Amino acid sequence: MDPFSLNSTGFVNLLASQSSPPIDIDSAEPGVNSPRLVKHAERRKWSTKEDLVLISAWLNTSKDPIVSNEQKLGSFWKRIEGYFNSSPQLIGSAPREWGQCKQRWGRVNEQVCKFVGCHEVALKEQAHNIFFNDYKVKFTLEHCWRELRFDQKWRSHAISKEKRKEANAEVVP
Repeated sequence: MDPFSLNSTGFVNLLASQSSPPIDIDSAEPGVNSPRLVKHAERRKWSTKEDLVLISAWLNTSKDPIVSNEQKLGSFWKRIEGYFNSSPQLIGSAPREWGQCKQRWGRVNEQVCKFVGCHEVALKEQAHNIFFNDYKVKFTLEHCWRELRFDQKWRSHAISKEKRKEANAEVVP
């Protein structure tokens, strides 16, 4: 017997004998195995309120002093999902799954990190321009500023000397 003959009961005929009837893709009624039965959920845009609740959920979950950051990925995002969906600010909104929260956080985190970099460059350029306009020389001690900028004396939001003097004058009778 020739194993390659068309009349043999080889693998080709075995596969052909097990195949299902062809599906008519032009018919009005889709068949059971039709790919048209798979419906994707409609995409919902994230609102500003949802973004803020997601940020709050991420911050509270990642900085939890009891569980800390020693959490498995799945349990971490499921906790965020629970926090997010139980927020009173989102009453009436459709709930989000942890995968959606994780994906959105990835986009938010990436874009905010990029913006922070742009913001710091803009502030730095602006600070250099102001310094030059005020003192008519370039600021050349940036390496010193980088070391000192987080110390209370040099923080930009620290109380100015004049305000401290005014506060002390009010306290002393």
